[in-house]
Amino acid sequence: MSLTHTALLGALAGFTIYLSLPVGRLQLLSARGRVALAMFSVGVLAFIFVDVLANGLDIVNSALDAYKHGHRSLGHVVSLVTLLAAGFAAGGAGLGMLERRMRPLGARKPPIAGGAGAGALADTQTSTLALERDAARRRALRTGLTIAAAIGIHNFAEGLAIGVSARAGAITLATVLIIGFALHNATEGFGIIGPLGDVRPSWPWLGLAGLIGGGPTFLGSIVGYGVTSRPLELAFYAAAGGAILYVIGEIWTGMRRHGHRELGLLMVSAGFVVGVVTDLIVTYGGG
Repeated sequence: MSLTHTALLGALAGFTIYLSLPVGRLQLLSARGRVALAMFSVGVLAFIFVDVLANGLDIVNSALDAYKHGHRSLGHVVSLVTLLAAGFAAGGAGLGMLERRMRPLGARKPPIAGGAGAGALADTQTSTLALERDAARRRALRTGLTIAAAIGIHNFAEGLAIGVSARAGAITLATVLIIGFALHNATEGFGIIGPLGDVRPSWPWLGLAGLIGGGPTFLGSIVGYGVTSRPLELAFYAAAGGAILYVIGEIWTGMRRHGHRELGLLMVSAGFVVGVVTDLIVTYGGG
């Protein structure tokens, strides 16, 4: 399989994320429905978290097994474990610090009532409420892009797997990986739009979110075709794991105040099962 074909199929696998993103434009969901969608996205993200850490630990375990049989040094194993820890910290704490820096300095407080007239005070309160609504909207959209970035890190590692298998001549495996990742990525859009709540994203925002979340699969397939590096894979798996865990915590905290606890837990399970089912296609094909 040529680099061009690999890149095109990597793009196909990555950009199926756009199949689910337009759901974010729908305004038919009740508060209960929005909680259900957000917690479904948590289930999908929870599976991705388990999946990326399993892949990362598999690389470390392979190195440990090679050391056990005298094919690798202990230093190589230690370096991979250090890379796993550093990548996980960078993905979680790093994304948290980045998101914090993107926040506004704080909501503007209205002046203390005293000498102002009732009309001026009412105008101030109305302006403050408008500012708070605008801040909440920006915060929701920023959270969505943060999730897209976390998913994008994970998808870059998936793209590496596509590129490596295509370069090795494993056409059947590469094809199954592409199909499996395409189906899997189609559900990842729910992880991006789930926490938006009643915020209706614009089409340009959805386009950007899809590019951030799905584009790395395309880039990863190109890099994987030309470079075979287990430490590089491990670094992206570790960073993806940390980033996704951070995002899960943010969504969970944000949704708790809306109630519907039993429904939310049920939808987490449903999202996790959907992730498992789509991943089974890749496993069945030998991925």
